[in-house]
Amino acid sequence: MPDEDGPIRIVVIDDHTLFRRGIISLLAQERDFAVVGEAADGFEGIRAVVAQKPDVVLLDLNMPGISGLDSLAAILKEAPGAQVVMLTVSEDAEDLVSALRIGAQGYLLKNIDGEFLVRSIRRAADGESVISPEMAGKLMRQVRVGTAGTQPADVLSPREREILQRLAKGGSNKEIARDLGLAESTVKIHVQHILRKLGFTSRVQAAVWAIENGFAARH
Repeated sequence: MPDEDGPIRIVVIDDHTLFRRGIISLLAQERDFAVVGEAADGFEGIRAVVAQKPDVVLLDLNMPGISGLDSLAAILKEAPGAQVVMLTVSEDAEDLVSALRIGAQGYLLKNIDGEFLVRSIRRAADGESVISPEMAGKLMRQVRVGTAGTQPADVLSPREREILQRLAKGGSNKEIARDLGLAESTVKIHVQHILRKLGFTSRVQAAVWAIENGFAARH
């Protein structure tokens, strides 16, 4: 999450120069954004992320050399504080699920409009999951209990269950804190406990699991 007093720091990784420069030009119009790095392939992108420590990374899926998914895994290992959003033309459900399981904060198609992208970056920086509407149905059909995080939910405390319900609704830490009357830092700690107990690496994975297990319906 970015500093409250500073802009959202962004790195853009995409091998198509015109598209990458167009995205950077679009983001430069937002006063609360600062594009601090760009790269044309995964190797350069990983180096840029390590050097710049951005809040949000926009990462293409299909690139020459190291793939977007391998780049994603490396970025999360080297810069676990970065929120990585895949920005791709791939509408393949397996690509979507693979990215989320590795730990992507979101999955956006390149046909989205600029306003949606800008809103999505702000949401991702705030810890929310962001997925193109066209991919939401595919996500629900593809993700099944029995992969990661299959431990029963009774390992969670009552408070953690409440927070998991709100994660399933896409709530950010700030929104959950306000809803439950807690400090945002307390919610962050609870989320970390939920991830550890259920065996996940990202809140997106926990939210998907919660939806599949009916937590969204209970809230």
